[in-house]
Amino acid sequence: MSEPGGRILVVDDTRLNRTILARALQTQGHEVVEADNGRVAMDLLEAEGAGGIDVVLLDLEMPELDGYETLRRIKAQEALRDLPVIVISAVEELVSVVRCIEMGAADYLPKPFNAAVLRARLSTSLAAKRLRDLERDYLKTIDRQRSELARFLSPQVAELVSSPDGEALLDGHRRVITAVFSDLRGFTAFAETAEPEELLDMLREYHAEMGRLVVEHGGTLEHFAGDGILVFFNDPVLQSDHEQRAVRMAVAMRERFEALQGAWRKRGYELGFGVGMAVGHATLGRIGFEGRYDYAAIGTVVIMASRLCSEARGGQILLNQRAYAAVEEIVVGEPVGELALKGFSRHVPAHNVLGLRSDLDAGPGDEAV
Repeated sequence: MSEPGGRILVVDDTRLNRTILARALQTQGHEVVEADNGRVAMDLLEAEGAGGIDVVLLDLEMPELDGYETLRRIKAQEALRDLPVIVISAVEELVSVVRCIEMGAADYLPKPFNAAVLRARLSTSLAAKRLRDLERDYLKTIDRQRSELARFLSPQVAELVSSPDGEALLDGHRRVITAVFSDLRGFTAFAETAEPEELLDMLREYHAEMGRLVVEHGGTLEHFAGDGILVFFNDPVLQSDHEQRAVRMAVAMRERFEALQGAWRKRGYELGFGVGMAVGHATLGRIGFEGRYDYAAIGTVVIMASRLCSEARGGQILLNQRAYAAVEEIVVGEPVGELALKGFSRHVPAHNVLGLRSDLDAGPGDEAV
């Protein structure tokens, strides 16, 4: 079974040479496009792109734009540089051959050409071009899949799912993480009275604003559940400063909520915002079933963050002792005593974050650093 032909661009200023080449190529099953100089060839290549032509057969001695400059321009363009170029020229000096190969030509054939040799060289170049096209299409597919995944997963998890090294992490592993749970105060009462469309619009606005901050601070979003948001840090990407990233995100969320709150009040929404944050060990990995998997963190640290969030009043960011110890140099906090959290046999010491030191220390006119 013969190999499928390609679309070949013949660039030569002599009509007879183009005609001879075209007939030989058409006999071999190729489609031929002709250009009588390098400038016409470049206009055609730039108009059609690399996908329009499979191989260029290029003469060297031409008016307006010779073969050397044409070859240089092809290899200088990212969209065209992988296009195979076979130089066919009466110039047989070794220095010319070496120069063209160094510039990126796939091969160099002397005139008059041997049809059998041309067939073999074209076959090799077409095979290389098709392989590169397959590789490019594969990479585009991966990028498209990753982009689609990123719409539903956090960027870190989307990257993990589409990488061959991520399977072990997806299967399950144990790691210290910072878990941050946030939700809205008064949301249940609001949901009971609001129209469904009104509720959905509000949640979309809220999720969009909070989601930007999760991505900005490098957090892994586990899920949105109505008004509740669970984010964790230090997995699947290791972060030496995961506690600080988490508390900075929580403070930024509170500030962003305050801006939203002002607009919502004008529409009659009375809502508050609370956060719970804890540091501890968790088991992380893929959960779910075929066709619907999530990447989740499971462990006491996640439960504690959720319980601290439930205890937080509007505007509070409550941290367990381990979390507060990791960030106390960058925050201004206050102890709120030992809390009786559901599911925990002992009372849990907690601190409320009033703000970041850099923000609170900056006086009027000063920039927070």
